[in-house]
Amino acid sequence: MALVRRNQNWLPSIFNDFFDNDWMVKANATAPAINVLETATEYTVEVAAPGMTKDDFNIHIDEDNNLVISMEKKTENKTEENNAEKKESRYLRREFSYSQFQQTMILPDDVDKDKISARMENGVLNIDLPKYTEQEKEKAHKVIDIQ
Repeated sequence: MALVRRNQNWLPSIFNDFFDNDWMVKANATAPAINVLETATEYTVEVAAPGMTKDDFNIHIDEDNNLVISMEKKTENKTEENNAEKKESRYLRREFSYSQFQQTMILPDDVDKDKISARMENGVLNIDLPKYTEQEKEKAHKVIDIQ
């Protein structure tokens, strides 16, 4: 009589060991790819958003001063039989799609939160995070004399 293993947890482990390694890093299929660029004057966050519009996104600063990027997209594709009377029609194919994403990013101290801007270009959401200038940094770090 052969021993039967009741716990099937070994199967996902085999796949994780095979696919999540140095050669083939496991990707999160539900989250878009994000790039963060830094220059001397600003940070730029790029979010891959093919097929999305600016209306699908909500960008705000939360109560902890973090940048919150959220996206929600609902689409409905219909292929129906071509009948003259709608009440006699029936669906031959109908697909619903719903995507939702939220990413919270801790902002560096040198970001001027009042000047943050965003734009959509060619399926990429670009969020510009300007840095404080040297003069603005000095004003923000005012030293208080003790008397």
